[in-house]
Amino acid sequence: MPVGEPYIPRDITVHLGRPQDDGENVTISFPDYIKNVASSEIYPTWPENSLRANIYVIVSFALNRIYTEWYRARGYPFDITNSTQFDQKYIYGREVFENVSQLVDELFNSYVRRQGSVEPMFTAFCNGTTVTCEGLSQWGTVPLAQQGMTPYEILKYYYGDNIDIVTNVPVMTNTPSYPGFPLELGYSGDPVRTIQVQLNRISRNYPAIPKIGDVVGDFDYITEEAVKVFQDIFGLPETGVVNEATWYQIAYIFTSVKNLAELNSEGLTMEEVEQQFTGTLQIGMQGQDVRTIQYYLAVIGAYYAAVQPVEITGYFGAQTETSVKSLQQVFGLPQTGIVDGDTWYAMFDAYSGIVESVPIDTTVNDVVLYPGVVLREGTTSEYVKLLQTYLSFIHETYPEIPAVNATGYFGPMTKASVIAFQRQFGYPQNGVVGAAAWNAITSLYSDLKYGYNKQPYQAPGYIIR
Repeated sequence: MPVGEPYIPRDITVHLGRPQDDGENVTISFPDYIKNVASSEIYPTWPENSLRANIYVIVSFALNRIYTEWYRARGYPFDITNSTQFDQKYIYGREVFENVSQLVDELFNSYVRRQGSVEPMFTAFCNGTTVTCEGLSQWGTVPLAQQGMTPYEILKYYYGDNIDIVTNVPVMTNTPSYPGFPLELGYSGDPVRTIQVQLNRISRNYPAIPKIGDVVGDFDYITEEAVKVFQDIFGLPETGVVNEATWYQIAYIFTSVKNLAELNSEGLTMEEVEQQFTGTLQIGMQGQDVRTIQYYLAVIGAYYAAVQPVEITGYFGAQTETSVKSLQQVFGLPQTGIVDGDTWYAMFDAYSGIVESVPIDTTVNDVVLYPGVVLREGTTSEYVKLLQTYLSFIHETYPEIPAVNATGYFGPMTKASVIAFQRQFGYPQNGVVGAAAWNAITSLYSDLKYGYNKQPYQAPGYIIR
């Protein structure tokens, strides 16, 4: 699945043959691939502007295959084939033309896209003599260049006026879009946002898949249900967990319904691919994400003797850094004090294990741990019922925060009450209850009801040493 803006890969893996054939896979540098294809597809004696237009097309075609993971999403271990039935002509081991090589060195980090879209355009083309098509005619570019047309004008002649040539695109190592670990209830971040965006679009073609609603990057119960229905439709184990197989099946169907690998692509907007999350948290930072990890550390610190507890302040100071380092030591991670992806998931897994081991028993303690899953409108859960109870009790002291019936369903009235709480106490007013909001609500509830902060992690039933 496309994630973020396109870049130029350092290498590309080419399958020598049709996709289903048992051909060899060769990995070469991206510029060398473009030089080979250009030398195989077009003639070095053509006018320079004709050559330039064709090179832009060859680069864009290859980048579209890589960006959409057209083959890898279907389980193939390559980016593109050398079969002209499916892709572009690549002749392994051939010599390249000197003037073509020089032009590619100048143009390999530029590509064509539709205005308003992000993805490299699927620049369909054919030779224009033995084969014709809706896209660019390779031989047809020659008389256009001879008439004095620029490369951009030639491209507009074939693809329409609403195209841009993106230049100076950064070169990066190509990495798979799959994050490397399964996504499931409670996880947060850009990979979750990616599948939420995709599933929402896929549901237009497959209405049985429920709409996820607000795409916030939190894997909640609504997202889990959408994943389960998708898995059922496409013959995957109905787990609600996005493993590698599910990730790439979602990516493939998303690319298909949007025609991203076709000339008539629906297009990808920046909103669909932009990154929302910083990726790392470290000393000096502050905000809701810091409050969230501090909450997790506070809970883990109560159950793991070797993990340093931390105060929940929203500021990532020396105490938080020390706590992070102690957690990293316990779980065999580099002790950097920085919360990167590996640290975050180790932290979350430890926290989830604690939540699972502590049953909800309001007869013993009615202030319970955050469930590890974001609660928002549309959610039905025992934890929603507890949240509603907390908010209604808070209402008695803060009447501007509406009371809510404890039904267990997170509807518009519960969302309004949550927003009122967030407004009252200076939290982001999104109506979503994550770890930071849960901690704030339960802490105030405890103060009002018991006269002190009766958090469940302050008196654990066991310590893990």
